[in-house]
Amino acid sequence: MENDDIFTIKDVSTYLKLAEKTAYRLASEAKLPGFKVGGAWRFRKSEIDRWIIEQEQNVKR
Repeated sequence: MENDDIFTIKDVSTYLKLAEKTAYRLASEAKLPGFKVGGAWRFRKSEIDRWIIEQEQNVKR
């Protein structure tokens, strides 16, 4: 997979091992980096990977 791959809600929830409903809620609350195309959420893998690193750093503080 390339770093600029685009994920759907289903893809990102599988990648993060979350329920789709949880991924949708986090995206809607701007807690998960994403954007909408039409009415559907999309996520860049590179931004999700960066978000994961930020979450890990927040826990260590």
